Amino acid sequence: MAVIERVREGMHVVGPDGKKIGKVEDLKMGDPEAVTADGQTDPETGGLAGTLIDDFAQTSRLPRHEAERLLRLGYVRVDKSGLFGGHEYVASDELDRVEGDTLWLKAGRRADR
Repeated sequence: MAVIERVREGMHVVGPDGKKIGKVEDLKMGDPEAVTADGQTDPETGGLAGTLIDDFAQTSRLPRHEAERLLRLGYVRVDKSGLFGGHEYVASDELDRVEGDTLWLKAGRRADR
């Protein structure tokens, strides 16, 4: 079973060092078999794939290529704790494990870089 399949809203999210990052606010299962949006758009309407990606990129405030990646892989949206709070999107391939009500993130994930 993939880690993301065990994730539930409200879980605590911690980094590989055990430091609290926040709580799971939302998640979306990905579709790794989906085609990319490249070449899949209708010049008149923008096409469904392009529109979905563009809408997510705009609402998440992520670059389009990162929004497309997250939609393909699946993601967890984390409500971050602390002074600088906000939201963070974590791709399913950056999730390490679930222990009880805690989601552990992998070392070396994109947000760590």
